[in-house]
Amino acid sequence: MDSSLTSGFPVIQELHIIRFPSSLLIRHNHQNMSDALLLHSKLVRSAGLRATTTLSPHWRGHAFLFERKGAPTYDASAGLRLLLIFIVLEGVIGPRLSMVRWLHFPLPPVWLRVPALLVFALLLVRFVAGLNLSQIGLYRWREWSGTEKSYFIQVFLIANLVFAVLFADRLQMILSEPSPLRRVWAVFVPYFLWGFYQEVVYRGILQTELVRRWGPLRGILISNSLFTFGPLHFYHFSHTSPVLPIFAGIFAIGLFFSVLFWRSGNLWMVAIFHGIGNSYIDGTQQR
Repeated sequence: MDSSLTSGFPVIQELHIIRFPSSLLIRHNHQNMSDALLLHSKLVRSAGLRATTTLSPHWRGHAFLFERKGAPTYDASAGLRLLLIFIVLEGVIGPRLSMVRWLHFPLPPVWLRVPALLVFALLLVRFVAGLNLSQIGLYRWREWSGTEKSYFIQVFLIANLVFAVLFADRLQMILSEPSPLRRVWAVFVPYFLWGFYQEVVYRGILQTELVRRWGPLRGILISNSLFTFGPLHFYHFSHTSPVLPIFAGIFAIGLFFSVLFWRSGNLWMVAIFHGIGNSYIDGTQQR
């Protein structure tokens, strides 16, 4: 082929490109811009991930930088059963066995009714909702991440130290009793389990399903509002004055537990932390 013809091909191609419709060039530029923005967002996420992973596992938990668990895998029918379980436990039976009082039956002692409520709630999740307990955040210690284990141990020790200092006078009186171990078994353990039960119901059952349905923002706010103003703490409206500080404190503490559970997916942590608080705050006041 004549070299003059072959040398002309680039010129012809350039002229052909120049004569492309302008809309095609615009679409091409938009595609390049989209690709650039996508690349930029990936780089930003990657940089953020590197920044969080540079923190020691002993510090990540305090910033709520837990290794995220997967989203709930159960179907909508199981979710509906979870909501029905919540309604039965809080609306029908009542958090303090209100139904028993309405039926004029004797109320079981606290050391019996609280463990019974907790066991009943877990059985409903397992056999009525058809879920493994790990699906509401109760999974085995060996499945915890290093961040979860470190954070849990730190907060467990710090919480017990702080509460022991704050309630030193009450604890001293209890230890001076003839049978302090009996007091611990009859009062401290039930109140610990009472806090555990509340987290199972409001975070493990209710929040898990509402977050699955509506996302974390609405799910957390609605479940925590029910925790604050619902059957569990409704009695403060008539028994506490002023009521605003009480509800503000309950909502703030509940929000902390809600976000911690959402970020970690670990119900054991929030349930045990709540139980520790209940044992010291409420358990030391009982006679």
